[in-house]
Amino acid sequence: MDTVAYILVGCLALVVIIFVVWQLASRRFSLPCPVWLRWMVELDNPFTRTNRAAAIIEHLDPRPGMAVLDLGCGPGRLAIPLAGRVGHDGRVVAVDLQAGMLDRVRHKAKAAGAENIELLHAGAGEGKLERGRFDRALLVTVLGEIPDRLAALKEVFEALKPGGLLVVTEVIFDPHFQRRSTIRRLATEAGFRLRAIHGNRIAYTMVLERHSSATAG
Repeated sequence: MDTVAYILVGCLALVVIIFVVWQLASRRFSLPCPVWLRWMVELDNPFTRTNRAAAIIEHLDPRPGMAVLDLGCGPGRLAIPLAGRVGHDGRVVAVDLQAGMLDRVRHKAKAAGAENIELLHAGAGEGKLERGRFDRALLVTVLGEIPDRLAALKEVFEALKPGGLLVVTEVIFDPHFQRRSTIRRLATEAGFRLRAIHGNRIAYTMVLERHSSATAG
């Protein structure tokens, strides 16, 4: 085995060790992806289409002029392409608990010439989202990191306009993975109505609607 092969095997082993340790620790604590590991979530997962940016955006169905909430945006894997989809008349609000992640979004937005992205340093469920502002919202492999998941979903519900959609994506590779039954139960309690599920039990995207007659649970 040559030197390059040893390096590749070593890198792979390091990634596996980090994942296992993170998964074990996350069972006891709320651990968002650290800023120094942002490269792991900036790339599309090669093993599942469900978590790829293009597939998630397709299910979200953003349109020009819409306001989109990317809650737990991380380094902006979705916020940047979404800014292009909603256009100059639209708005993407990228929210994250970690200032370092928002700095990365700011840098990428500037490089892409995306001037329609707002950054908000906040945690989900803290009550910092403007009510009735958004047409679409995203929670991509982030719900399990939130200490009070129901409070977060209720806050997103109130932040959406009547008829607005929330897309929740979960994949088994994430140490904070949430089962479909868990998401459905919490979302129903928060007032959402299930519109569609794409994928399978270990990698899926759930589309939830804030229908016009609903109120938060």
